Amino acid sequence: MARFNRHDTINLISKLTPRRVWNAACVLASFYLSKWTRKPVQWGFPISISFEPTTSCNLRCPECPSGLRAFTRPTGMLQNDFFRDTIDQLHKDLLYLVFYFQGEPYLNPGFLDMVQYASSKGIYTATSTNAHYLNDENARRTIESGLDRLIISIDGTSQDVYQQYRVGGTLNKVLEGARNIVKWKKEMKSKTPFVFFQFLVVKHNEHQIEDVKRLAKEIGVDDVWLKTAQIYDYENDPNHLIPSIDKYSRYKKSSQGTYTVKNSLQNHCWRLWHATVITWDGLVVPCCFDKDAGHKLGDLKGIPFKEVWHNKEYIDFRKQMLKSRKNIDICANCSEGTRVWSN
Repeated sequence: MARFNRHDTINLISKLTPRRVWNAACVLASFYLSKWTRKPVQWGFPISISFEPTTSCNLRCPECPSGLRAFTRPTGMLQNDFFRDTIDQLHKDLLYLVFYFQGEPYLNPGFLDMVQYASSKGIYTATSTNAHYLNDENARRTIESGLDRLIISIDGTSQDVYQQYRVGGTLNKVLEGARNIVKWKKEMKSKTPFVFFQFLVVKHNEHQIEDVKRLAKEIGVDDVWLKTAQIYDYENDPNHLIPSIDKYSRYKKSSQGTYTVKNSLQNHCWRLWHATVITWDGLVVPCCFDKDAGHKLGDLKGIPFKEVWHNKEYIDFRKQMLKSRKNIDICANCSEGTRVWSN
């Protein structure tokens, strides 16, 4: 599990209100009741939401549908009016908002305005970026927006290693973006955002784990988190990405030489009770593993979110989860509980 940073944890706790605490208690109680009775019960509303700023991306990472341009759903940009309307519906219960699903958030010209709006509602805000657009102006605006957490993806400490996964990317731009953020945090005397390097551990970069920790310290980011990689064709691993260091792999090698998922896939999932994902065009899907929105649980165009959260599609999906999670395609490669380690 990723460790807690003291300032970041205090900041998150400061977002709590009596209503948000009560909502979280209702959600937690309904999850355990569902787990014990094997019947879907859902009280309260999401504690956390992932909102997709865009499906567009400037890179072509080999295990990313956005990078591979492999979506069957349309590419587009989240619109400010739709975002604000949804936040207005949910902000009293919502604690945590992730501005990320697929794509590069900073490609949406209204992205930081949306962050600022959510921050004005007292919601903890986070995003993940490849940092190619963190120029001096965007870095300053990021601090001003009130963003609470900034994840910078950096999967190599030399250009030749970095570009093997971040295809089309330039490491120097990533490092420049990180330096810009650190600089403006200092100049504006801001404790936010909590900034960390996220290092996706794969076979070709596992020898640079200690290097990325040194690099983070040199630049002045707050932490380094090591992340395991999701491999779509993990049984064969055609891109040779599964690392040799076992603790950084989601998969274990069988006696036949193929790989299987380490996770035991028990018939429950906390994420399905406390969180949800909204695509740029208003589709509601179960979680971030449904990258192509194949399990549409609702469409927010013209329908309030709270109607979707308790609709038949959601009830049926939770019921299927409690009955046989392994038979849900997006769960087959799930790493819930085994995903991120700190340094």
